Parts: sequence; structure tokens; C-alpha cells
Amino acid sequence: MKWKRFAMVMAGLALTVIICGLLVPENMVIPVKGATSADWNVKTFWFRPWGKSGVHRGIDIFAREGTSVIAACSGVVVFSDTLRDGGNVVAVLGPKWRVHYYAHLRSMKVAGGQFVSRGREIGTVGSTGNAVGKPPHLHYSIITQIPYVWRYKMERFGFDRMFYLDPGKRLIGEKRS
Repeated sequence: MKWKRFAMVMAGLALTVIICGLLVPENMVIPVKGATSADWNVKTFWFRPWGKSGVHRGIDIFAREGTSVIAACSGVVVFSDTLRDGGNVVAVLGPKWRVHYYAHLRSMKVAGGQFVSRGREIGTVGSTGNAVGKPPHLHYSIITQIPYVWRYKMERFGFDRMFYLDPGKRLIGEKRS
């Protein structure tokens, strides 16, 4: 019977943590120092066709190579390493259980497990991964861990639509979905 009580307490604690994470506001900033909404094309989110990946699941914010990339919101660094397509990548788990994905970085200035505050430098703009030979930019995506099932569509990549949110709309304060 003690293990049942323990399991109930742990389940309650887990539920409390999940709910608290959903209630924390994002309060986002544009993740490239000095950038404005004029530095990305709002129509590129979910643009098809987009190279090997088929669809563009984020936005590309263009800036000079070496420009500071800052955390769009506070959170915990869950990944700071190199990926084949993303190049140098930092991923931050932020409010509402959303992962903020920063790719093609020239340099990374944080490590896994670190807490970062909104506006803290996490790297610099570059052209690594599949962006080699292209103008320097930050590829920025937001991935929700809790699916938005109403966004599902019976089409190629329709399942992915439930998890990828349009960062451009969130950064300029449009209606959030």
C-alpha cells in the first residue's frame, strides 16, 4: 500500500510540474541581436518544397556572421552540439514545454543543462550544416511537446504541423495558436 501512496504523490507532483510549465509566460525577444522582423521572410515558415527536409519548419533570420544569437526566452539548454543538417545547434526547453531550436551557429556559448535567461547570448550567427555556402543566418524553430491536434492535416508533413509553431508570428505578437 505504501508504494501506491508513493505513486499517487509522484503522479500529483508530475502533474503539478507540467501545469506550472504551461502557465509560465514566454515573453519572447527576437533571437538575433539587433534584428527586426524585416530580417526574415514571414512566408518561409512551412514553405514547400524546401530541400531534403521537404518543408521549412522555422524561419531564417539573416545577419552578419558572428552577430550574437540570444535566447528568445528563458529556459534550460537541452542540446548544444553539432548535427549534420543543422550544423552547430542549441536547443532550449522554455516555458509551455516548448523547445526553441537555434541552428547554423558559427559558435555555441552554452552547454547542456545550463539555465539561460531571455536575452543571454547562446551563440553567434553562422552558416554551418546544410547552410554552408549560403548567406549567414539563424534558423529558428519552436517545437511544442504537447501536440496541437487541431492543426493536423491529411497531407504530407500533416502530422508535423501539430508540433511546429510559427516563430515569426510569435516574435511579432500576432495571434498565437
